[in-house]
Amino acid sequence: MAMFRSRSGERLCLLAAIACIPIPLRAQEPPYFVTYSQVLEEPGNLEIGLKGLTASPKGANAFFSPTLELEYGATAWWTTELYLEGQKTSNDSALFTGFRWENRFRVLPTEHRVNPILYIEYEDINGADKSLLEVVGHDGLADLQPANAKGRAEVQRELEGKLILSSNARGWNFSENFIAEKNLMGGAWEFGYAVGASRPLALAASSRRCTLCRRNWSAGAEMYGGLATVHDFGLHDTSHYAGPTVQYNTPHGPTIGFSPQFGLNSNSAGVLWRFNVSYEVQQFRDLFSRREAQ
Repeated sequence: MAMFRSRSGERLCLLAAIACIPIPLRAQEPPYFVTYSQVLEEPGNLEIGLKGLTASPKGANAFFSPTLELEYGATAWWTTELYLEGQKTSNDSALFTGFRWENRFRVLPTEHRVNPILYIEYEDINGADKSLLEVVGHDGLADLQPANAKGRAEVQRELEGKLILSSNARGWNFSENFIAEKNLMGGAWEFGYAVGASRPLALAASSRRCTLCRRNWSAGAEMYGGLATVHDFGLHDTSHYAGPTVQYNTPHGPTIGFSPQFGLNSNSAGVLWRFNVSYEVQQFRDLFSRREAQ
């Protein structure tokens, strides 16, 4: 057991270390943590990111959950992404909780008033996962309370789909997500939602170089929660969160985001503290072609 905990801790440190490699970035996504917009990764580019969440839920130990993200622009209409997840719970253990493979597909080749994106994801995680990358069904405070040993024994192989609708108007982005998730090992379809709105603090471009100027900042808000299951669709016995978001695009460096998100009912954790750091490798696929040419 001691050896397992040591190796789990090493994995978490590795996730954080990889995500902090200084690689040039060109950020373009709105400052959301759960909600998706119509923005896909540029073809050939690789984004490396670290999402972190920490909370002290009522009746449970405080925890920290890091998620390493590797997002690649396969084509102009297809972005694929791998998530590696873990968590450390106070007075308990640290462990690797699984992986997710996500794919997003652009339906329309050009921008429209409403831009639909189709999303499909395979998850192989366990019940100790606390990343809260989405909230569906009757997910709630009770899921954050069991000991890691009990949660680790619960295998969750799931298929998740999302309909993403996103619009841009006068500098604002408005995004709405409808989520459907099915455990492939049994159980009913579960549903959830996420909505967000955001805007850069300045829209006008400038040739003047600056670090902390307003055009490098964007802010907004998002809200998300569960919609129960196919058998009892609605808001009964579900959890919901909302909060402001802020993002800073470092010139020629990382993008950094932060958000305090507040539980809206007794079935939710009190406050979720979220942050992310991401870097983008321009034309990652060309690195290998250049090496072969040499």
